[in-house]
Amino acid sequence: MAKKIFGLLLILVIGIPITMWVSWLVTPKKKLVIALVDKTVLTSEGQEHISLGWILNQNRYTKTTDKPYKISEDYFGFFPLKDEAFQLKGLERFTHDQLRKLSADADMAYFTDTYGIYNNEWYKKGDIGAQSGMLYGGLSNEDLILLKAMKERNKLIITEFNTIGSPTRSQNRKKFEELFQLKWTGWTGRYFDTLDPNKNLEIPHWLIANYKRSHSGAWPFTRAGLVFVNDSDQVVILEEGLHIDNALPYIHATPEGQSNWNLPEKTKYPFWFDVMVPNLEVNTVDASFKLSLLPEGKKELAKYNIPETFPAVTRHLGEDYRFFYFSGDFSDNPIRLNSSYFKGIGFFKGFFYDDRDPLERGSFFWKFYKPMVTQILKTEMQLINQD
Repeated sequence: MAKKIFGLLLILVIGIPITMWVSWLVTPKKKLVIALVDKTVLTSEGQEHISLGWILNQNRYTKTTDKPYKISEDYFGFFPLKDEAFQLKGLERFTHDQLRKLSADADMAYFTDTYGIYNNEWYKKGDIGAQSGMLYGGLSNEDLILLKAMKERNKLIITEFNTIGSPTRSQNRKKFEELFQLKWTGWTGRYFDTLDPNKNLEIPHWLIANYKRSHSGAWPFTRAGLVFVNDSDQVVILEEGLHIDNALPYIHATPEGQSNWNLPEKTKYPFWFDVMVPNLEVNTVDASFKLSLLPEGKKELAKYNIPETFPAVTRHLGEDYRFFYFSGDFSDNPIRLNSSYFKGIGFFKGFFYDDRDPLERGSFFWKFYKPMVTQILKTEMQLINQD
């Protein structure tokens, strides 16, 4: 009896993955030409756009009739090479005519990150947690020309944090804001499970220095907290228990967001985000960050004109243009591409993360980003096939 059970388990352990892989292999390929921009690529793993790459591979989206997307190759931006060498293959090398042709050839554009690469990150000199000169980054004039052309052609545009934050020049940021009726407040934020710099090396040194500069050299925080930083180097701290009941931010989806994009009602998000203000006469908010503020926290935010609730997913889907903005580093998640080769892998998503850990971001990918972007791309393919 024991041998039969062991044999059955062995068949399941071997058979299920093989069946899932074969099912993925026979799934028909679908051509979807994406102009993907990522200027923050420190390694060939392409961490800032790996989540999109996973979805494209899982659903068999291809850049040509038969060639799949490769995370290390199929984007515009910064390309790392060996021994601190690199190549810049962004849209900045394109002429206006080439950018217009790209807007005609591409089915959609996705800007995952324009934050860029800084000298101390790339050349491994000095303190990686300190501020340093920029090697490459920011939303460029050529990026804007493509976005404008894609908008005029009613092609799908997806952008996310950090598309117009630092180091984008103010005039280019303003052009983007006018183009899509979405304004950045100047504030970005992130959760930290402890604000004690002796225990948490993830806290940037420049953040602590900027806070101390305007608070008589003091940094009194040791508990979990939510940190806001603006483009003028101001720092606002919401410490758990004093300013906020639970410092871990949660994204709440609207009923329409849940219905249209398969979003969960509530999802934790412990990584970087920006505080945006959309023109609601033009745009729709499908999901928002909502903070569990205490009275002291409400006072602190009011002092700096930071809203208590702000968008996580903003969209405009009209006959004039189609646009999404994700107010977080949504495409940057700790996932492995090899799991995307198995159809139905989502049924086993619980094995890929520990939801009890406030810092883990795997659950955000499986519960929020993957279903949302999968549905967005599915809807896009339906529109393309109608034309």
